[in-house]
Amino acid sequence: MKSPATAGLFLLYSALKTIARVFANFYLMKNISIKDIALEVGVSTTTVSFVLNGKAKEKRISDDLNDRILKAAARLNYRPNQVARGLRTGQTHTIGLIVEDIANPFFAHLARFVESEADRAGYTVMFCSTENNDEKATNLLYILRHRQMDGFIIIPTPGLKKEIQSLVEENKPVVLVDRYFPDLDTSYVTVDNFKGALGGVNLLIAKGYKKIGLVTLDSMQVQMMERERGFTAAMEKTHRNSGPELILRISYDLSYDETVKAISAFLQKDKGIDGLFFTTNYLGVAGLEAIRNIGKKIPKEIGMVCFDDSDLFRLGSPSISVVAQPIREIGEKAVDIILDMLKNRTVKPQHIIIEPLIIEREST
Repeated sequence: MKSPATAGLFLLYSALKTIARVFANFYLMKNISIKDIALEVGVSTTTVSFVLNGKAKEKRISDDLNDRILKAAARLNYRPNQVARGLRTGQTHTIGLIVEDIANPFFAHLARFVESEADRAGYTVMFCSTENNDEKATNLLYILRHRQMDGFIIIPTPGLKKEIQSLVEENKPVVLVDRYFPDLDTSYVTVDNFKGALGGVNLLIAKGYKKIGLVTLDSMQVQMMERERGFTAAMEKTHRNSGPELILRISYDLSYDETVKAISAFLQKDKGIDGLFFTTNYLGVAGLEAIRNIGKKIPKEIGMVCFDDSDLFRLGSPSISVVAQPIREIGEKAVDIILDMLKNRTVKPQHIIIEPLIIEREST
């Protein structure tokens, strides 16, 4: 039998050992395993595994031991190895989300709604940004695939088609959002980009603007092409010129300052332009600065509508009319499709096209 002093030293030693282990995990980023928990509590790894997987009652493990194991797991900051679990069960309950730019309000809100919807279904979301760079997108998808994602929600870059085709051929659940490849049979969720652009330009026309210019990305991606097609259709329907001199295509690689300069030069080159339609929110933000720099007043001297909303457009003065995408609905639909595919791998690809919202504000 231990003396009180010896018992006290033993308890102190045990406490210091636990503290040391926790700090080692924190500072050295050690992956705590069920073996560490078993050593801490003094039981077998099998017992720890039963408790952590919610099988304590089934395996007749006492409530006291169950509590001790759970407390030790929390104290040691134990996190399940999702990859190892995936190898055992075939599922990691994780979804990979690849967006274009997490700093962009549209993609940031989309990520939040995807994460919220997935969480309700018991899934964790790992998300990353491509900056619309094919090489970066390919590398990120490679990493997510090797982390055993159960499914993928992807805003694809132009050159990611081959990798997505590979996912489809391997029967991996994948949903494209915001854009898609017309000749690739995948599930996708997008808005009606043509109808949205048509409505946005028609708003400018209805408000009396005569010479309307388009500021868009120099891109062959389907959503950009559809927005330009909507612009052209609205102009041609009212017998207005929609020639190349009224269209400014901006490279995605241009910096913000370079984009502002390009829009300013575009407006100064053709001083008759009295209305502008922007196909993305970040082009619209740059457009606001360009319009201010050349001294024009919105909406008196120039009207403005932008595809995609943002807090700046809603709260600024003057507030900006927009073609708004129902981001919550887009995110929730994408997750719903992934969950359907996880339940039934033979389900046919779903093509969801959602109506955009035309929101009129002070800029028109």
